[in-house]
Amino acid sequence: MTDTTTPDNQTEPAVVLERTLPAHIDLVWSMWAESEHFAAWYGPTGATIPTAEMDVRVDGDRKICMEVQTPDGPMQMWFVGRYLEVERPTRLVYTESVADAEGNVLSPAAMGMPDSHPETTEIIVELTTTDDGGTHLRMTHVGVPADSPGAAGWTMALDKLEARVADQAV
Repeated sequence: MTDTTTPDNQTEPAVVLERTLPAHIDLVWSMWAESEHFAAWYGPTGATIPTAEMDVRVDGDRKICMEVQTPDGPMQMWFVGRYLEVERPTRLVYTESVADAEGNVLSPAAMGMPDSHPETTEIIVELTTTDDGGTHLRMTHVGVPADSPGAAGWTMALDKLEARVADQAV
C-alpha cells in the first residue's frame, strides 16, 4: 500500500493517493463503477452510503448520499456530479459538488467550507495492471488540498476499498 498526497506538476490543490491492490483490474473497476460495490466502501470509517445513483457513461449523472453518526443523530451529506471520461477498465473521471437531497448544488460556504474551496471538484481514477496481475490505483481529487479533512476521508475510504477488494478476490 502506498499513499501519496503530493500532486505531480499540479497548479490546483489536489489529493493524490496510490494503492497497489492484489486483484484483477476488472474487479477494481467494478468497485468504482457499480453502485453496490461503491456504496460498500466509499466514505471515511463509520460512514454509510444509503444512496448511490451512478449512470457510469460520459455525461451520465451521479448522486451519492453519505451518512455519518453524530452525537445529535445521523447527518447526511449529498454529492452530485457528472462523468466526464469513462474508459473501462483503466480511467474514470467525474465531477463532484456538495448538494442537498434534491440534487441542488450548494456553495462550499453553505457547508462550512472555506471560501477558497471550489464549488465543483474533479476525481480522476487511473488503473493499470501490475506485473503480478494485481492493479495499481491512482486517485486524484483536484480541488481538495492534500492536508484537508477530505484527504483523510479518502485515505480511510481507500482502506475500506482495499478490504472490500480482498473479500471479493477470494
